[in-house]
Amino acid sequence: MNQDTLSTKPIPTNERLIMALDFPSIEEAKALVEELGDSVVFYKVGMELFMAGDYFAFIEWLKARNKKIFVDLKFFDIPATVGRAIKALSSKGVDMATIHGNDSIMQAAAKNKGALKVLAVTALTSLDRGDLDDLGFQCDVQQLVLSRAKRALAIGCDGIVSSGLEVPMLRESLDHNLLVITPGVRPVDNRVEDDQKRVVTVEQAFQNGADYIVIGRPIRDAENSKAMAEKIQRQIASQF
Repeated sequence: MNQDTLSTKPIPTNERLIMALDFPSIEEAKALVEELGDSVVFYKVGMELFMAGDYFAFIEWLKARNKKIFVDLKFFDIPATVGRAIKALSSKGVDMATIHGNDSIMQAAAKNKGALKVLAVTALTSLDRGDLDDLGFQCDVQQLVLSRAKRALAIGCDGIVSSGLEVPMLRESLDHNLLVITPGVRPVDNRVEDDQKRVVTVEQAFQNGADYIVIGRPIRDAENSKAMAEKIQRQIASQF
């Protein structure tokens, strides 16, 4: 284990797992939260649930159960609009939120975030080198991630969302000043093919320097979701 890259932030170990509630309905999301009970503290609520309706009522429902909330809507618009959206979101007691965009968008979000932690998206974990070529990014993937991370930190964002593959480079260049949330994490015995291309295991993610990991399908689709979440929590605890 590389102690130089292991997260040093005072985060409760059981909060380092963020469960992605990727469901088409609020009812299904609530059912899983109730099934998982105290095995999961932190939840990501994203675009699919946003389209299901009652999104903010669901956030209140989670808060009433003492859960932490990561709003993953990847805000991207003119800076003034993003700034107002982040300001409104910060009043709802949400813990983290994602944004896309250039320096002015990140500046507007940072200015209006209050207690909310703003996370800049670097390069989605569903993208590989060929995808980035198609999008017109001719630079190396790691250099793209590092460039966006440095800008986000300098502007006042709290952290980034980044594949675990790029985290060691980020820690080497930026130390532990930046919160790093790593999606696309797969338990070593659950590596089915899906739309995540740049993935790592639970242990690899934290050994590489992630502060939090986001897991969805491996827990959601397990025969016993709570048992799987508890297993992953033990894997996380073993790293700290």
